[in-house]
Amino acid sequence: MNCKNCNTEVTLNYCPQCGQPVKLKQIDGHYLMHEIEHVLHFEKGILYTIRELLVKPGENVRHFLTENRSRLVKPVIFIIVTSLVYTLVNHFFHIEDAYVKFEELKKSTTGSIFDWIQGHYGYANIIMGVFIAIWLKLLFKTYAYNFFEILILLCFIMGMAMLIFAAFALVQGITHFNLMKAGGVIGFAYCTWAIATFFDSKKPVNYIKAVVAYILGLSTFTLTAILVGNVIDLVIRH
Repeated sequence: MNCKNCNTEVTLNYCPQCGQPVKLKQIDGHYLMHEIEHVLHFEKGILYTIRELLVKPGENVRHFLTENRSRLVKPVIFIIVTSLVYTLVNHFFHIEDAYVKFEELKKSTTGSIFDWIQGHYGYANIIMGVFIAIWLKLLFKTYAYNFFEILILLCFIMGMAMLIFAAFALVQGITHFNLMKAGGVIGFAYCTWAIATFFDSKKPVNYIKAVVAYILGLSTFTLTAILVGNVIDLVIRH
């Protein structure tokens, strides 16, 4: 018998080349529960990742990049899941309408872009991360991290920020106290602290650079959205 995955000859229950089982188990309720537990279990799962990033974000991301990539949830999966949590909480309680509002007198492509950002802020945050990563690379160019490693850092950090925003949104939705401004400040402070500790927490200038890179990244993202919208409108008119 040959392996159905890599075509290697198999004499036992598992392929000696790729580890694929000869016979796959039937998908049932037990299989689904096992997959959920595999993602959510505390040790080396999403809860473990949240705890580690909450306590020592910089150290744990450095460890992920240079030593062990199995301790934490994969960064892209992490930010997608956390952004989904944030989006669901905000849409359920309709909290975004209270603190993020873009209005225009005449409908335009720019307005449509910002409408999408307002309705999908969690996913727009992933795009913002690319702009922030560019500025971090420029401001921290003396460090030996490339653009993609910094992008991984931001996947973890901005994913945690999404969870902070989601927690404040959930409490606000339940208690009806206006907490999102406080959540925004705490989320911003966490990102600044986490970025600085990733590079070197002992240098005060790194905290300033982190703040500047974050603000410039958000500003560049906003200006790019406006520019793209205006260019599209000009093309359509002509």
